[in-house]
Amino acid sequence: QVQLVESGGGLVQAGGSLRLSCAASGSIFSINAMGWYRQAPGKQRELVAAIATGGSTNYADSVKGRFTISRDNAKNTVYLQMNSLKPEDTGVYRCNADVTRPNWTRGGYWGQGTQVTVSS
Repeated sequence: QVQLVESGGGLVQAGGSLRLSCAASGSIFSINAMGWYRQAPGKQRELVAAIATGGSTNYADSVKGRFTISRDNAKNTVYLQMNSLKPEDTGVYRCNADVTRPNWTRGGYWGQGTQVTVSS
């Protein structure tokens, strides 16, 4: 079993910053790609940012230049630094990890989500 636990969400004014963390634990041999997704009320879930094992990243166009994804492979943790936040960044942010387990099977796991609310 693998668990992902997120932290760092909250309420912030437009223009402010937040840093999200997501720590993976459990039956892990290695973690491949990790990513952050968000879902706003009435909208579909969207990929915000993703990072590969080697550190290559990709971002949604709407967050480029404002958000930075990073990871600490020793801690099995992924971060999302969010700057210059806008009201449209409001939503539930969930992390995802592509995990290789010790028995060499592979699966995708999700965190429980953390609420980010940006007031105007």
